[in-house]
Amino acid sequence: MNDPSSDIKGMKLYHHVDRVVNELRELGKDESGPLRVDELVAFDQLHYHGTEAVDEAIRATGIHEGSSVLEIGSGLGGPARYLAHSTGAAVTALELQEDHHLVASDLTARCGLGGSVKHLCGDFLTHPWDGERFQAIVSWLTLYHIPQREVLLERCRSLLEVGGFVYAEDLCERRPFDDLEKEELESELFANYLPSRDQYRLDLVAAGFEAVLLEDMSDDWTAFTRARLDQYLEHRDRHLRVHGEEVFETMCSFYETMVRLFSGGKLGGIRVVARRI
Repeated sequence: MNDPSSDIKGMKLYHHVDRVVNELRELGKDESGPLRVDELVAFDQLHYHGTEAVDEAIRATGIHEGSSVLEIGSGLGGPARYLAHSTGAAVTALELQEDHHLVASDLTARCGLGGSVKHLCGDFLTHPWDGERFQAIVSWLTLYHIPQREVLLERCRSLLEVGGFVYAEDLCERRPFDDLEKEELESELFANYLPSRDQYRLDLVAAGFEAVLLEDMSDDWTAFTRARLDQYLEHRDRHLRVHGEEVFETMCSFYETMVRLFSGGKLGGIRVVARRI
């Protein structure tokens, strides 16, 4: 069986984790000194709309000081740090990729949030939780990587307190993909489960959740990805100076792919809020 942590590296967004080091150097930071959460949010959020999307999760699930929150696929730790800093919640941040996990742990410690954010490296489907329970589980652009949807949702349900919430921003299917398109989605995005909006709801209900919200984000994310590419190209000279040509070309390629896929009308986005019954 392939190691999912190596397979996911086919996605160009996850190349060159040292982009963070370059950005910190651009801010005039050394490699070990203290940092502030607000200094990082421009480049430590790997999803759409940055901290605005995290604020949506806070509002939708009622996360507050003292809440216990699990993030699946925590990346560079940006959402977890912002959650803990802005609400006082205790956040467990689980990330599959070791390089992202190590960078995230370091940034969190430098922000003085080591007591509020616990970083773990592992696969959500196999990680031992030893009876832990959470009031909320959150995820941004991660769940579509995980093929075993029944196992995923059952694990979520078992980790949530009764009445607890799942908040996810995820990719989905608007119209059916052909076989070649599926191959590209798997290789470029590590896309392993792209249900329709209706199927997403059925999966949640079958797993013992009440579907509170399934909001179609497709048009919004199509516009966002196009604007993101335009802005990246507009600041070409800056990015080449800070990151070099290889990183610049890699990010351009990924951003162009996302614009094409969303604009094609088959790939969609969804915001999900579900409550454990």
